[in-house]
Formats: sequence, C-alpha cells, structure tokens
Amino acid sequence: MKSSLVILYHREPYDEVMENGKIYYREKKSPNGIVPTLKSFFANADQSTWVAWKQITEAEQEGFIDRVTMEGGSDSCVVRRIPLNADQVRNFYHITSKEAFWPILHSFPEHFTYDSSDWENFQNINRLFAEAACEDAADDALIWIHDYNLWLTPYYIRQQMPHVKIAFFHHTPFPAADVFNILHWRDAIIDSLLCCDLCGFHIPRYVQNFVSAARSCRDVDVVERIPVPEAFTKTGTALAEPEMVTKLRYNGRIVTIDAFPVGTSPQKIHDVVMRPSIQERVKVLRAEIGDNKLIMSAGRVDYVKGAKEMLACFERLLARRPELMGKVNLMMTAVKAAKGMRVYRIAQEQIEQMVGQINGRFGTLNWTPVQLFTEPLPYDDLMALYKAADIAWICPLRDGLNLVAKEYVAVHNGEDGVLILSEFTGSAVELPDALLTNPYSSSRMDERIDQALAMSAQEQAERMKKLHKAICRYDVQQWANHLFREAKATVAIEPETKEVVGV
Repeated sequence: MKSSLVILYHREPYDEVMENGKIYYREKKSPNGIVPTLKSFFANADQSTWVAWKQITEAEQEGFIDRVTMEGGSDSCVVRRIPLNADQVRNFYHITSKEAFWPILHSFPEHFTYDSSDWENFQNINRLFAEAACEDAADDALIWIHDYNLWLTPYYIRQQMPHVKIAFFHHTPFPAADVFNILHWRDAIIDSLLCCDLCGFHIPRYVQNFVSAARSCRDVDVVERIPVPEAFTKTGTALAEPEMVTKLRYNGRIVTIDAFPVGTSPQKIHDVVMRPSIQERVKVLRAEIGDNKLIMSAGRVDYVKGAKEMLACFERLLARRPELMGKVNLMMTAVKAAKGMRVYRIAQEQIEQMVGQINGRFGTLNWTPVQLFTEPLPYDDLMALYKAADIAWICPLRDGLNLVAKEYVAVHNGEDGVLILSEFTGSAVELPDALLTNPYSSSRMDERIDQALAMSAQEQAERMKKLHKAICRYDVQQWANHLFREAKATVAIEPETKEVVGV
C-alpha cells in the first residue's frame, strides 16, 4: 500500500539501542522539539513513510535493512533509511552543508567555501531521497520535506510525480538576496523550491528574502501580498516586516509561501518540570548557588551563536561592577560539534579560552564565575537548569528561530525569570516582551544585562505572562497543523511550456 504522507528529514525518528546483541528502535528520550510532533502525524496517517539517511560501514552494506518500524509501532508507519558511507556523509553534511550553505544562510559570507564543496554528491543524495519518496508515495500523497540539506529534492520529485503535493519547511534563516546569490548553485536551488506547492519559513522576513532571491533569479510573478499576522512584530526590531508575499506564480504553477514558526510544547514542558525528581534537582542547584543570580545560556558550538560576544559582555560586567564579584554565576552549555565538523574547531577553542580567561581573572577559591559544559546535558538536568536560572541569556548573531528561548519561557510558566534575546533570532519577532538586544553592540549588551539583573519581580511576571501567551499561541502542534492545513489548500495551475534549469 502506498503512503498518504511521506516525511523527508535528515534525522531518524527514534533512538537506536543495542541490547544483548540485538538492535531496538525506541522512542527518543526528549519529549520536546519537532520530532515528537512529526511522529504524531506520521503515526496517524493511514500509511506513512519517514525517509532519513543512515551512515553505515562497508561491512554493514551487506544485509542492511532499509525499512524498519519502531518498537511497538504499526507496520503502516515505515522508516525508510538511505545508506550512506562516511565519505558521502562528510561531503554532504560536514562540508557542503556546513561550509558552503550554512555561512550563507546565516549571512556570514566570509566563512563561505566553494572549492571543497561536492555539488555532485549533494545532488546524488537529494536524488536518492526523492527516489525513496516517490517509490512510497501515493499519487495524492503529501510529501513534507525538511530543511536546506534537501533543497534539490522537490525538483527531482516533481519530475517523477508532477501532481503530488510537495511542502517544504525551511528551518534555518533565509538570507537577503544579495547574500544568497553568492551561492554558485542559486538557480538550481530556486528552481527546485519553486517546484513546491507550499514553502514555509519561520517568520515573514525570511519569506520576503526568499521572494527577493527567487525574483532575482527567475521571472516570478507576485500573485498575493498581505499584512503580516498579529503574531509577529511589524516594526521596530531588526527582523520585523509589515507585510509579506503569500503566493507566487512560476512556470504555470502557484507556489504558496507562508510564515509559521516552529513552537515548543508548553504544557508538556511544564508537566516535566513539575516532576518531583526535577524539582529536587532545582533545589540542589539553588542550594549550590545560594542568593547569587544564576544566568544560563544553552546552545552548541557555532560561530553564529554569539557565545564570544556574550562572554565578552560578562567579562565587562565583572570589571565594570566589582560589587557583583561572587554574587553572579553564568552556566553555559556550548556543546562541541561532532567529529568531522572542522569549521567549528576555532570557535570551540575561542570559547574555552575566554571561559578560562574570565575564571582566571575573577575566580576565587569559593567562586567560579563561568561553568562551561561541552557535552550535552541530560534532558531532565537541562530543564532543571532552565527552572533554577534567574536569567536566560540567548544572544546569537543570527538564528533561524531559537527554541531555547521558548523552552525557558515554558519552564517558567509565565511566573518569573528574565529572557535576554538577540533581535537577530527569528523568535524575537514573536517575543517582543523579552529584553531584546543587539549582540553586535557592546553598549546595548551591557545595558540589557544590567537591566536583567535589576528587574523587579513584578516586571518579571508582567513580561513573562506575555511571553508565555505568545509561545502558547504558536506551539509546535499549531505549527504542524498550519502546514497540513495550508498544504491541503494549495491549488496548482496546469503547467505551461517553459524551460526549467535542471539541477
């Protein structure tokens, strides 16, 4: 039986566990993020396929099982795995995706590399995803593709299944046209995305950037433009937009463009935090900190995440205000990148050096200003840290959305806490009641950390209530529902004869 829903995502929807020499495919431990929500749609379809890649060795190729079901799952929900060897993964993900595409998407063209990129390998892997999707998809299926790693897949699918519905969601920022067009392969990428029925982005600014890039590459007509929805800030912040295009016409096809940010699961997170085991962790943390202000920052090593700028601001804080010595603690996670991600080595070294410098300059026998975690914290420990923290300091130089900010708000349930948030994160246009900051401005960063440390309980409650209302308005379930609703409502015009540049 063919699938009515096909999801294409680079991550497998389970944890692979080896016990007594046997492999089990089990539920992921974290209840948060988009995977659990995607899996709810995956499980509820009459027949569904989830396509992901799996790195294997040469010895594992023989006998490799490309179709699996999760433990306790239905046979109608199949995970289709595309086997890739180490070289394919390195060139596809670690180099082409992270060294060519990632810096352009985040508007850091100085980090862009072209010569080491393997475009042919990228094409081939996208073609493999498309072939797997088409083999399983019914003629009236919805094929839901995720993120820039699969930019070319819509084109390959459309060649094989001209009438199937294709939805694409872009999880990263989409840059301004003059930055995007640095990519040598821009025409092929745009041609592929214009094969979709629906292209989704987090916020209106990314929609407008995509439209500008598409119009710079191709003769694309704007069919519909609307004021941005009330959920988004329209003016006054770095990523604000008052209106956005919602429909384009190209090659005889109507392409719907929309902004619907990924959310979190506020009630689930709150329920997790209320568990006695996590409440006990919070008590232990607070006992260790005492009356000190606890600042937390969670992320991974990446030059776009603003860790250096935050640490420089914290060092200035301790130098500017010696009365805070021994009275404020910064706990940060900067999870180091996987092996093979050479682009992040320098960033990791710089972060570790700065932490050592701050602790060496200001630390005492009884007080370590900065605690740095470079390995992922267990989910329960992370939630306890969110709850114990007086301040969340989230200041990327650029970020597609940033779910950490929303998770922190969810944990505090509209009651207390302070969120400092870079206005260059996508979530900033949803969360204007955070203390928005410009991480490129030292003075602005200094003002915001001072304001956060001094904020009264009343102001905290007032701001956090508004922030909590915002994250509940666009939670992760609403995000998925929105895509399904809009994808089903799309109407394609019969194609005209017009040349499309092949990818």
